[in-house]
Amino acid sequence: MAATIESLVDELERSYAEAQERMNDPALYSDRNSARDAGRRLKELEGPWKLAQEWREAREDAEAARADSDLRELLPETEERLERLEDELKLALVERDPNDAKDVIVEIRQGVGGDEAAIWAGDVFRMLTRYAERRGFKWETLGANPNETGGFKEVTFAVKGDGAYSVFKWEGGTHRVQRVPETESQGRIHTSTATVAVMPEAEEVEVDVDGNDLKIDVYRSTGPGGQSVNTTDSAVRITHLPTGIVVAMQDEKSQLQNKQKALRVLRARLLEAELRRQREELDAARRSQIGSGERSEKIRTYNFPESRITDHRVKLTVHRLEGALDGALDEFTEALSAEERRQALETAATT
Repeated sequence: MAATIESLVDELERSYAEAQERMNDPALYSDRNSARDAGRRLKELEGPWKLAQEWREAREDAEAARADSDLRELLPETEERLERLEDELKLALVERDPNDAKDVIVEIRQGVGGDEAAIWAGDVFRMLTRYAERRGFKWETLGANPNETGGFKEVTFAVKGDGAYSVFKWEGGTHRVQRVPETESQGRIHTSTATVAVMPEAEEVEVDVDGNDLKIDVYRSTGPGGQSVNTTDSAVRITHLPTGIVVAMQDEKSQLQNKQKALRVLRARLLEAELRRQREELDAARRSQIGSGERSEKIRTYNFPESRITDHRVKLTVHRLEGALDGALDEFTEALSAEERRQALETAATT
């Protein structure tokens, strides 16, 4: 095992040195995308590289303890530290999702449950945007289709920040709520849902959208009741003809701004479709068992009478509903990320 770890450490140190050398190349900065990718790569390797240095020190300490009778009593403690660092290193070197560092676009839609589902979609929107704020990310609303009761039929927003996708990808799926609606006079508990789609935001170099493949319609913006709220044709609907994907935006007063936002969402949806196609081509044994984030999956249940939240993917239940709805979701993110790493490590060990 030590030889295997040593070869991993050697390879890691070579990769880290190469990444540093690349960052120091003045020619790199003539290409903004290359400079950004190089910076991400160096940052990605920094944590594992520090662990590797700790592992080398621990191995030297263990060897010294074995060779020196005066230090032998320290050997169990040193070997335990060495073993812990080996495990941490293996986890740190598990291949990461290449999209983890990206910004994200999140779409929330009301599911089953009528007006209560729309209200719940609004609650999920507030929960996720507060979570973004807690993590130090910036977010902006891209488009919204409000419901007369104060919720949303649909709302789309973007989250920007290093590692945003690695955090928000776990929120994709069906969020189910069990509670007594304000309009319920008999005090009966209703079950409603909201669906969340989380997509890595595509950069233009990743998804090339041919203008000839687009059908662009313009029309007047409308409010919740269907009435026109604008006197100019500022709303934009873009149809991607090869795939049939349709994106509509009407929140901005400028037709150009609505078109730019619609293109951002379209690129993200096209990237998501390509990533889904790639995932489906993978061997079934290599697929994640946690869940693919498809909208049809029930990922979490929020039970108001018991102040309970259960994440069905990792069987984690907590009784801090109010805090979670205020954006305290780290416990779920950490549990899901740990399970992903554990499964990746298990897969790597058998291939």
